[in-house]
Amino acid sequence: MRKLLTEDPCLDRSKFLHEESPWDAKWIAHPAFGGEETCVTAYRNRFKLDSAKKQTIHVSADQRYELFLDGQRIGRGPERGDQENWFYETYELDLKPGEHTIVARTWWLAPDAPPPYAQMSMRPGFLLMGDCGKDELLSTGIAKWQVKQLGGYKFVPPQMRNGFQVTGAKVHVDGAKFDWGFEEGKGEDWIDAKVVRPAAVASFINEPIPYWMMRPAMLPALYENPLSMGKPKNIAAVPEGDTRSIPVRAADHLKNEEDAWYDFLINKSPITVPAKTRRRVIVDLGDYYCAYPRLTTTGGAGATVSIFWAEGLYEQPEGQTKGNRDEIEGKYFLGIGDTFDIAGGENQLYEPLWWEAGRWVEIIVTTKSEPLTLLHLKKHEVHYPHVFEQKFESSDPRLAKIIAPALRTLEMCSHETYFDCPYYEQLMYVGDTRLQVLVTYATTRDDHLPRKAMYLFDQSRLAWGMTQSRYPSHIRQIIPPFSLYWIGMIHDYSMWRDDINFVKARMPGVRAVLDAFRKYINKDNLLTAPDGWNFVDWVPGWFHGCAPDAAKGINGTLNFHFAWTLRNAADLEELVGEPELAARDRKTADAISRAASQAFWDEKRGLFSEDLKHEHFSEHTQCMALLSDSVPKEKESQVIDHLFKEANLYRTTIYFLHYLFEVCQRTGRMEKFFERLQLWFDLEKQGFKTMVESPEPSRSDCHAWGAHPVYHYFATVLGIRPATPGFKTVRIEPQLGELQSASGTMVHPRGLIRVNVTADPDKFSGEVELPEGVSGELVVNDRTIPLNSGRQTF
Repeated sequence: MRKLLTEDPCLDRSKFLHEESPWDAKWIAHPAFGGEETCVTAYRNRFKLDSAKKQTIHVSADQRYELFLDGQRIGRGPERGDQENWFYETYELDLKPGEHTIVARTWWLAPDAPPPYAQMSMRPGFLLMGDCGKDELLSTGIAKWQVKQLGGYKFVPPQMRNGFQVTGAKVHVDGAKFDWGFEEGKGEDWIDAKVVRPAAVASFINEPIPYWMMRPAMLPALYENPLSMGKPKNIAAVPEGDTRSIPVRAADHLKNEEDAWYDFLINKSPITVPAKTRRRVIVDLGDYYCAYPRLTTTGGAGATVSIFWAEGLYEQPEGQTKGNRDEIEGKYFLGIGDTFDIAGGENQLYEPLWWEAGRWVEIIVTTKSEPLTLLHLKKHEVHYPHVFEQKFESSDPRLAKIIAPALRTLEMCSHETYFDCPYYEQLMYVGDTRLQVLVTYATTRDDHLPRKAMYLFDQSRLAWGMTQSRYPSHIRQIIPPFSLYWIGMIHDYSMWRDDINFVKARMPGVRAVLDAFRKYINKDNLLTAPDGWNFVDWVPGWFHGCAPDAAKGINGTLNFHFAWTLRNAADLEELVGEPELAARDRKTADAISRAASQAFWDEKRGLFSEDLKHEHFSEHTQCMALLSDSVPKEKESQVIDHLFKEANLYRTTIYFLHYLFEVCQRTGRMEKFFERLQLWFDLEKQGFKTMVESPEPSRSDCHAWGAHPVYHYFATVLGIRPATPGFKTVRIEPQLGELQSASGTMVHPRGLIRVNVTADPDKFSGEVELPEGVSGELVVNDRTIPLNSGRQTF
């Protein structure tokens, strides 16, 4: 059983000399592997107990491990981090008297494999610590641990015909060479493991060897659930070779085999594929899943089973457009996945080392001289264990229908970190994560994942101050606006959660980011484009998502964004007791706002431009100008009116629509909010099960930045927002727009907030319920009504 720790279990400084580590366990490795080549290894420790014992162990590896006790898997890890934040998991074992075997399967992907972008590493290694002190029974480097290379593994780069795929190599397992029974410690060729490094523990640092800096895991164990695979939609005999150029056609469907495959995939009944047969089965999972496929077979020596995953099938073999995601007729399956060469034994389990993702699965079975019996094929769903408590209903049922797929998207993009998308990248980007975290705050009380995200982005900062745009990642990327959004995340946290110490710990990073930006302010008090990729939004016509003059030059959106962030940072400085620093930030913000509002204002258009020549105009610039309080009062109504009515503007897409919706909330102009929700309303009829990255043709079909309407149902439509830091008081300002009624339950750190409102032609009525200890105000039709804990009507 996994257990979360808040500090090092062996931290007792009175027992250790200044230069010693509190951990006696050592990192161990296979003597033949130092990191130059890819390897899969197993470590084992056999021990005997005279009596029952409750045992706590702490486990980590580089790069990954699976932990088995007496043949049963009990955990996976470690949580992704970096070299300065190398996490270990803690398990509590209930051991009976007698003999036991602990086995860890670990793997290391060298650059040629390749490893995932999100995997940061040092060298192959494994560490397990038992009791504090010299645990001669269990601790690596002290107890008798043996290791062996596991045979049968080959790593293959993902074969993509489109898209940017950096989730790491896929496996091709040769069952004839596989070490069956390794999880029980069976087999030959076990040798003594080699000690490679002492354990450097972050809680006790003094001249550590610059390797893994150990910290307790920050998250609970991921949710795992075994499920049947899905429904077969097309079963066809296909020729040898690559199937990606063979369209899926109803005319090729083997109707007479449909029941048998259905019973296998849904009812878990075995199916036997005859000798010298090749079948392709297209499976509809029914929803989007992240899951480990687990295949159990008997017989069929020499057969091959490939299991490929896709978000949708393509209309062209080159992989250009997908069309309706529910449809497969005449389309091409361009998936990625794993291949298993069958050994022919009884009840042999084949599985990849890492999970796959998608809505559709392609199973390709090729038998040789023996028939192959497929006993089971299950998908073991995996994601962060969110517990959603929110509820929302309104007079327009279309709004509520978005919630389930939006939260499904958030689940699929939540694992050991948040992800931008589970299929292509599995990377945590600041811009994406800010929106995911806001949805998290509104729907669940668990904020472990938001805190880890903010912490790791802080740890990613470079010497010149900027955070990295995505982290962890061994490939460095800088998106300067994302550094500003990270400060926005800290400000959000300071309002939505009551944790002043966490905010204080982030303030040196906040100041470093702002100082990095200050270096780019010119003599006219305008921000010049910082070094890096100044991504704003995936707007058609913008090169790599950069607004005009954002890549190099002086850009309106970036200037107003910087001013907004400075004001947020000033709020944070006031909160942590630094009024002088707050005044400095506000002074810089005011200077930027004045200069930008003059430089980018176009009197003829009544709008702010993206560029100094006033040739390009966008919704983005107006949003940032309004949100940063940079618009002079006399021009505010003009900007708002033109923003919502002007036809010739670059439009915000899915990601940046969050900031347009924020403007809708601020200005009370909800007509644009409901109009732009049409993009989400249309997803179901296009066959989507999750939120997309961008309007069609979308690359990623599961992109959690598209879940942000759920946040706005509570924070904008029902109008529930923190009024003071720590959500100690609440301001509720419902804005129903075209709705006649709306009701909902939103998560608060102290409980649940319930709001139910009805808009009649002659009155606005409803009720509000606040948790114990929470007060606030209700704002309706320019009236402010005090609110107290408990239920009240108006």
